[in-house]
Amino acid sequence: MTKTYATLAVSEPQPHTLLVALNRPEAANAMDTQMGLDLLDLFDGLAAAPRAYRVVVLTGSGPRVFCAGGDLKERNGMTDAQWQDQHQIFERAIRALINCPVPVIAAVNGAAFAGGMETALCCDFIYAAEHARFALTEVTLGIMPGAGGTQNLPRAVGGRRAKEILLTGKPFTAEQAYEWGMVNRICKADALLTDALETAAAIAANAPISVRQIKHSVNQGLGVDLATGMMFEIEAYNRMVPTEDRREGIRAFNEKRRPNFQGR
Repeated sequence: MTKTYATLAVSEPQPHTLLVALNRPEAANAMDTQMGLDLLDLFDGLAAAPRAYRVVVLTGSGPRVFCAGGDLKERNGMTDAQWQDQHQIFERAIRALINCPVPVIAAVNGAAFAGGMETALCCDFIYAAEHARFALTEVTLGIMPGAGGTQNLPRAVGGRRAKEILLTGKPFTAEQAYEWGMVNRICKADALLTDALETAAAIAANAPISVRQIKHSVNQGLGVDLATGMMFEIEAYNRMVPTEDRREGIRAFNEKRRPNFQGR
């Protein structure tokens, strides 16, 4: 289902894996209206065809920047109505990313500021190059995060740390992000994509329905009390029992071979 986009470079570097690069290097991969539309189309497409890929890796084009946030040059001079109309596109794109049925790994190859950091936070987990830097700078511009920053960051680093980051707008390093629990792994710059794709391959080798149900169960459970989350988990678990993949997994274990999961 690979398509061509004006602001995204999309490829299939290995089986079952979609690699998506934010592709406006001349503008520090900043998010303009077209990128919002492209991201919305791509992730809506994945939701409509969840069996097309088993993992997505999201990165930025070029060696230094993941995404600088919203394109303030495009926004300069916008009316209030135009600004809100554009932001609604971004909101829909971010919701589509969050709701992507398959795991999305952020491979942050450089600076991830404002909406760029929010986009990374909307992914399931983050690998970051050693030189990557993060910031939510909206407060320094008279606005605030509007793509999940005030919701996803506290869930990643805790409320007190998140408030300090949000209210100062100060950048922080990949090492700090790792120490605070926001980043899963720090990688050498030239090994970032290799590491992310290696993890993607490990995920893609597992039972696709199981992977999707685990992601859905974790996401739902984070928003409810433990007892409700446990009930949701059992519903998700029971979805596995009648699948061919469950039978294949048990056969493969007993036959001492790798399972060949088909996602059904």
